[in-house]
Amino acid sequence: MEYTVKQLGDLAGVSGRTLRYYDQIDLLKPAWVSAAGYRMYGPKEVKRLQQILFFRELGVDLETIRELIDAPGFDEKQALLRHRERLLERKRQLDLLLENVERTLAALEGGTAMSDKDRFMGFKEKLVRENEEKYGQEARERWGDAAFDASNAKVLGLTEEKYAELESLSREIIESLAAAVGKEDPAGAEGQRIADLHRRWLCFFWPEYSKEAHLGVAEMYVADERFTAYYDNQAGQGAAQFLRDAIAAYAKN
Repeated sequence: MEYTVKQLGDLAGVSGRTLRYYDQIDLLKPAWVSAAGYRMYGPKEVKRLQQILFFRELGVDLETIRELIDAPGFDEKQALLRHRERLLERKRQLDLLLENVERTLAALEGGTAMSDKDRFMGFKEKLVRENEEKYGQEARERWGDAAFDASNAKVLGLTEEKYAELESLSREIIESLAAAVGKEDPAGAEGQRIADLHRRWLCFFWPEYSKEAHLGVAEMYVADERFTAYYDNQAGQGAAQFLRDAIAAYAKN
């Protein structure tokens, strides 16, 4: 069956503007264009759009999706199997959060007691899932599956107190960066305090610390636009560069 932009958009739940944009960036080209100028999509394009939407649901950016789908070794079945596993993991995490909500409501209504451990059910799993979706592929390629899996296991094994400390450190790093960028020297006392906060934060994920690895992570903050955008959006323009420079000075000392 063949579809126009409107028909395919209605079928897939996306706008015609989105489909036209996908055409412009060579992510999803129509099978052909009619004499009247209508973009027409066939079975091959429908399958490709399905893959695109799966990847988008998992948080993959459009450029990466195009590279993945257009790679010579792309296997649709294997991609679907990976999608299924990630979606099942997301479902497990959502189920944990839902159970957390139900137990909290029951405790508020006076029906059952709730332990402190139960109050944090699902949050650590959410952190691991988000890190996997955003940075898992690159991290596994750079450091290997074993190291990344060990990092995930360490996070999942955190006590409530340690998890709260991790969350507090994350906030303090962002708040400190926001106050320091444009005002402090990355190699100065405040910059080095922030770099040390970042070291302590990393140690929640790493089995052991090394200055070389710390500097390697910092370099990614300016080399990878996803990391740069995260810090710059959270703490202001130049935050990623400031953090990288602070860690570079920290590693030397």
